[in-house]
Amino acid sequence: MPPVGDESTSYAIAAPVVTTVAVDGSDATFPVARVFCVGRNYAEHAEEMGHDPDREPPFFFTKPADAVVPSGSRLPFPARTAELHHEIELVVALAEGGRDIAVETALDHVFGYAVGLDMTRRDLQTVAKQARRPWDMAKGFDQSAPTSPIRPAAAIGHPATGAIWLRINGRLRQEGDLAQQIWNVPETINYLSTLVALRPGDLIMTGTPKGVGPVEPGDRLEGHIDGVGDLTIDYDG
Repeated sequence: MPPVGDESTSYAIAAPVVTTVAVDGSDATFPVARVFCVGRNYAEHAEEMGHDPDREPPFFFTKPADAVVPSGSRLPFPARTAELHHEIELVVALAEGGRDIAVETALDHVFGYAVGLDMTRRDLQTVAKQARRPWDMAKGFDQSAPTSPIRPAAAIGHPATGAIWLRINGRLRQEGDLAQQIWNVPETINYLSTLVALRPGDLIMTGTPKGVGPVEPGDRLEGHIDGVGDLTIDYDG
């Protein structure tokens, strides 16, 4: 079978557009393969969501690649929800994949880092949890993963500490430090690679600190991670 994008490939319909993220300081863009999200990776957030913050094995959910939208976007308020919540997160962009990646070499697979938002239809998630059903429509809806330009690890290193915060309309809503992660980036890559074969282009959203809460039509969201960057999103009123 010819590779995807080869001119000799004959598709029955037009091929989907590849979702990309800007790379800071470069004209190149980062092609997104998949988006994995780590659940409850900050103890205080686990507690505020009513869960035990002990260091249990991480769990993951996914978003489609085209849920990623760039910083600076103005977004329509999502349909079918009365309770949209913000979750500010460090995003890890992989340059190399693999299975059973060792903790000691995990960072060698990282291309860079970005600031992301895991937007959540909390009311739909609550109903799904109560019915013991999947969260897909609560987490993987359109434009649910705003992401800042990626800063290459070659330029900034691998941030393990540093402030992470989110403001809405200028008021601080979430605040924490990357050092508060229950599972750090190498450990997260290691564990996830035992569940699936990771690929170049995969993004990993690494969990959110305490302070998650509602977003209303007309709100402006401003996120920041020290050394990684800034993210701004506006919702239509």
